[in-house]
Amino acid sequence: MRTLNNGYTIALTHPDMDPLMIAAASGMKARMESLDMLANNIANTGTAGFKADREFYNLYQQQLPLIENRWTDFSQGTLLPSSNPLDLALSGPGFFALNGPTGTIYTRNGSFQISKANQLVSADGYTLRNMLDQGKPITIDPAADIAIGKDGTVSQGGQTRGRFEVDQIPTPADAIAKLGNSYFSLNLAAASVPPKPGQDTDVLQGRLEQSNVTVSDSTIRLIAVMRQFEMLQKALNIGTQMNKEAIQEVARVS
Repeated sequence: MRTLNNGYTIALTHPDMDPLMIAAASGMKARMESLDMLANNIANTGTAGFKADREFYNLYQQQLPLIENRWTDFSQGTLLPSSNPLDLALSGPGFFALNGPTGTIYTRNGSFQISKANQLVSADGYTLRNMLDQGKPITIDPAADIAIGKDGTVSQGGQTRGRFEVDQIPTPADAIAKLGNSYFSLNLAAASVPPKPGQDTDVLQGRLEQSNVTVSDSTIRLIAVMRQFEMLQKALNIGTQMNKEAIQEVARVS
């Protein structure tokens, strides 16, 4: 059973459902999943470093057209200039490595700040890993100018404060999972190889990567899926009415 946003409750595998109702109900379920995904993509068009979700449909599985696989589009977003020296963008396939609550997590959102402990952190307070000091946080002087090189080296007054850990993750898509809208976790058991330094990735200071969601394409897709949902909803209503009339006719004849 599944309750849709419009109040309909559909039973996708009820033995008494005829083929028309099965096809319509399962199609509505698949398109509800697409609508949720597309709405989330559009809602995050302003989230720096956000990576859009896409869907891949199989044909039929037990008579039900379902989303077989949801995958993340890791293509690079537009890199826009910023006046904030703590706004950083990655040009290339790497990820910033952060110290998360349960281990290392990754992000392409380079909107960083200085914590009360004078450490470089993400907007959610996760410290950036210092690859020169076994992943410990990078501590800086908040009153001094900060320079960040393309290799991620953090300097103040000619003194090196640390170096960002920027990792490239050449793994199967199912080894990487989203954590909210800005972060990713890595399933090491499913990974083909462990993360390695992102040698093909440059850190650009004073720039910020935008979301890779194309608003126009996503909006057109959203409208198309909504129309498909409405057509399937009408088909389900027709099937329900036909079954009701058939039952009434059998009862009248009997």
